[in-house]
Amino acid sequence: MSFVEYSEEIREGDVVIVYLGHESTMAVKVRGGGQTQTRYGAIRHSADLIGKRYGAKVTCSKGGWVHVLHPTPELWTVTLPHRTQILYTTDIATVTLMLELKPGSVVCESGTGSGSLSHAILRSIAPTGHLHTVEFHQQRAQKAQEEFAEHGVAHLVTVTNADVCKDGFGVTGVADAVFLDIPRPWEAVAHAKAALKSHGGRVCSFSPCMEQVQKTCEALLAHHFEEIDTLEVVLRVHEVRTVSMPLADFGPEAAPAPEAPPLPAAVTLKTTTLPREMAAHTGYLTFATKPRTPAL
Repeated sequence: MSFVEYSEEIREGDVVIVYLGHESTMAVKVRGGGQTQTRYGAIRHSADLIGKRYGAKVTCSKGGWVHVLHPTPELWTVTLPHRTQILYTTDIATVTLMLELKPGSVVCESGTGSGSLSHAILRSIAPTGHLHTVEFHQQRAQKAQEEFAEHGVAHLVTVTNADVCKDGFGVTGVADAVFLDIPRPWEAVAHAKAALKSHGGRVCSFSPCMEQVQKTCEALLAHHFEEIDTLEVVLRVHEVRTVSMPLADFGPEAAPAPEAPPLPAAVTLKTTTLPREMAAHTGYLTFATKPRTPAL
């Protein structure tokens, strides 16, 4: 099992996603003789998981059933253990698009946090790219390294425990893209520029506050970055409902032909409305481009 390669069958040691419902999923490490309790009863790893195909329907001990899915970055994002605040799929999709990530890309990231974005980056740059991720907190860096190994992507990532604002990314002139998710990103802009390749590259900074954005943009301008843009991604899910609308009465008119059916008093149709409550601001994404260094 790997987050960047698909497997047909579940094997011992795999991480699988147990799908209980649209808003209820859980990540499970498969162990011989192990059990996982769900609201539908127990799942016995040896009998119910090992050797089964991914996507299979598994009956639990109480008679209810679940689906067992192959892990993906999107499913990991909604099931991972939170060590920090994380980015969700809406922002992640924008980041991977705007940073122009593709197989073979080299990316520098700080901080690693819970690894939500890291897994999406790794899938985008596999099989020949590489991620250099820096985490200030030692225990979080160690746990992220363990998860990458468990998820079959350790060969694509280098985890460093350091303060990126002081020590940088530990690499120079190798990155196609840099992502910053730290409290003071403007202090890391110089290190981001040094990490990017001489022929240029893209940088993205995620910040929840506009004051952070302002200081980051000033630092990007001071280091001669171009194409600086800040955007906010807000997901609005429309609810579909059925409504009945009365037809307007425009007064008497010419009598219809005897064979014509009577007009209905109202018409029923489908429409959409915005939810009364919705998740709005998560953070601001600031993108910029490092210009190509002139050849000497």
